[in-house]
Amino acid sequence: MTSRVLLRFVGLALALGMTAPALAAPPNVVMIISDDQAFGDFSFMGHPQIRTPNLDRLSTQSLTFRRGYVPSSLCSPSLASILTGLYPHQHKVTSNDPPLPAGKVGLAAVRDPGYRAAREEMIANFDRSPSLPKALATRNYQSFQAGKWWGGNYRHGGFTAGMTQGDPDKGGRHGDEGLKIGRQGMTEVFEFVDKANREKTPFFLWYAPMMPHSPHTPPARLLEKYKASAPTLEIAKYWAMCEWFDETCGQLLDHLDKQGLAENTMVLFLADNGWIQDPNADRFAPRSKQSPNEGGIRTPIMIRWPGHVVPRVSDQPVLSIDLAPTILTAVGLQPASEMQGINLLDNDAVDRRKAIFGEIFTHNAVDIRDPASSLRNRWAVEGDWKLILPAPQNTPDTTAELYDLAHDPGETTNLAAQNPEKVEHLKTLINAWWPATTNRL
Repeated sequence: MTSRVLLRFVGLALALGMTAPALAAPPNVVMIISDDQAFGDFSFMGHPQIRTPNLDRLSTQSLTFRRGYVPSSLCSPSLASILTGLYPHQHKVTSNDPPLPAGKVGLAAVRDPGYRAAREEMIANFDRSPSLPKALATRNYQSFQAGKWWGGNYRHGGFTAGMTQGDPDKGGRHGDEGLKIGRQGMTEVFEFVDKANREKTPFFLWYAPMMPHSPHTPPARLLEKYKASAPTLEIAKYWAMCEWFDETCGQLLDHLDKQGLAENTMVLFLADNGWIQDPNADRFAPRSKQSPNEGGIRTPIMIRWPGHVVPRVSDQPVLSIDLAPTILTAVGLQPASEMQGINLLDNDAVDRRKAIFGEIFTHNAVDIRDPASSLRNRWAVEGDWKLILPAPQNTPDTTAELYDLAHDPGETTNLAAQNPEKVEHLKTLINAWWPATTNRL
């Protein structure tokens, strides 16, 4: 290919928002994952009080999907899907925790030998699944885990380094040492980035701080800022946590700039699941976390890659499982055959896909080897129509819910009875995607 033809190809690719051919070193990859934050709780998404100036700036520099979704609105399965590019029923980490031992809760359950063995078996799913760090290692990437992580020691995810040790006696359930990042500074992340930069090796960073996740303990300066506008103290705390998280994102993005890395770094942003703050307690309200409603599964998804991604806003529905194929394609790797997501930098692929799907499971698994046993809901979004299809074994008193999101974004009016053909159409699509039959290991 002559230089003139190559330059024309690159220019066309950039104009289409596509990935250009690899002309230099492979890009670094930084994944920023918010923890328990509603899709509208950013100023760039229109929140009237919450200030997120650093993420606002990132959104202007990114391909921003305003209608991003996670397949499952619970931390552990959602994070596992981001890392592996698989649905929970594929990687089989459907729930946060194993089944509770008979008659035991809390510390008694955690110390139960059977419960611990089940936890180890859940963690072992990562050893059998593809993952971004494993794939990127074939291109000599260093990778670092910081923040929330449910897969035991960081090595189970394929990371070459990390903060989470996974010792169940030392807070290893969902992050242990990793949970310090953001709330107690950014030192470990900066040290990893600087080391990779010195060694001139490409890197993958998993920055998933437990922010704005409860406990909501923001700095006093931010809490005071929001007390005047928030209707309750608990809401003020949550709003302040959102801005505190944004500040840490700004510190990370500024560090990339200072180290001269921003131009060859792909930055991706999303939340692991939604959150609606209970006005009177440090907990979430209904129809958010753990639910199939928009408040639980929707999130903005952003991709910044200077010179390769044209900043713009899209309202096409996309999924978190699309990020793994997007990243792998960008670095010249073939996504694993079991990945059902698409490359979000391929505009034609995004436009061709007509429906997206997801699944909600019980907080504690019913049977860790059978995803269908823990299923509560499957859902589909096709254009502006959304169907929530309950699983009778775990939600026996509920019926299908159909919403017109264009006219009812708050999902207040169930239109299933008035639109039986639409319900059957979306139900057929859901069953073709995953029939939710027993799939025991």
